[in-house]
Amino acid sequence: MKLIYSKWNEQSLTDEQRLEKLTSLFSYILIQTNGDVNEALEWMQQLDEKYEFFDKNLSFGDFVEMLKDKGYIEEAKDMYILKSKGAVRVRKDSFKEIFSNLKKSADGLHETPLTGTGVDRDNYTKKYKFGDQATNIDPTQTLSNAFKREGIDDFKLNEDDIEVYETEHMTTCATVLLLDISHSMILYGEDRITPAKQVALALSELILSKFRKDSLNIVLFGDEAKEVSVSELPFITVGPFHTNTKAGLELARHILSRRKSSNKQIFMITDGKPSAIYEDKNSRRIYKNSFGLDPKIVNKTLDEAVACRREKIKITTFMIADDSYLVRFVQDFTKANNGKAYYSSLNDLGEHIFVDYLRNKRRMEE
Repeated sequence: MKLIYSKWNEQSLTDEQRLEKLTSLFSYILIQTNGDVNEALEWMQQLDEKYEFFDKNLSFGDFVEMLKDKGYIEEAKDMYILKSKGAVRVRKDSFKEIFSNLKKSADGLHETPLTGTGVDRDNYTKKYKFGDQATNIDPTQTLSNAFKREGIDDFKLNEDDIEVYETEHMTTCATVLLLDISHSMILYGEDRITPAKQVALALSELILSKFRKDSLNIVLFGDEAKEVSVSELPFITVGPFHTNTKAGLELARHILSRRKSSNKQIFMITDGKPSAIYEDKNSRRIYKNSFGLDPKIVNKTLDEAVACRREKIKITTFMIADDSYLVRFVQDFTKANNGKAYYSSLNDLGEHIFVDYLRNKRRMEE
């Protein structure tokens, strides 16, 4: 790729900054096109016609070559495909986009304010007690205590002089993110699945990059429920599905039962009431009813909420619609699980989920 440099002024971006912004835009479009690189590039060209993203210094062809050079995409059989490095870039861009919009009053960093027996040092010290690690001794404060007590000429070190660094108590948390992929997530002219996917990508990046001892599993639920890997997230599509909330919860509970962490939680993003369940586990036949709140479906789903409560799995529901049937169901569901529920607009869905995740981590220490 050849770059031509022009005279810089305060109002202009450097070519590197332009590339960064355009790549981030490309990442977001990829989420909307379900990882279809060719369609995303077509969108970029259409946007360029209106907003003039590219010029002689940085052409559209230069941009495509940059994506190839960085290993984000590759050409195969006259079409472009997203490489694993490109999927990671989409995840990182989602993380930056959501966290850049978090309010300063949000919880911020993930560490709990309490102290304990972790391995990350705090800036404060405390008196040594049996069991504290010798590697956490603060030599400066320890010597200072000894000098104050005995003086420099008659130096003697006692156990009471020893001070050690406080350590941040880091808990582990097992989380399952339940993502509704029923047909309503793209109906009525509103794209609900793209913000939900962006949140899932960002949450996975948060855990993978900062809280590696935590675990995150992604479960999709429509007519059926299935687990997907983080690498599959950009390619998730919405189908002509009903909402089998019970199947999603059941799979999430099964996943969490294999986790050793004592702190387990489910985050569920949905825009509709439950409208389907399996009639028979063995045959996997689906019983469906989209009209109102079907007692057969609702009661089976509430049973899962109770089962999660018994296994000490907290469920937090994020409603991205205010349908009266959904609200009524979530009220009963939250009561059955002793969990929490939020009504979230699509714009602040990420903020609600991330702030709640960080707060939950702190409450685990209380």
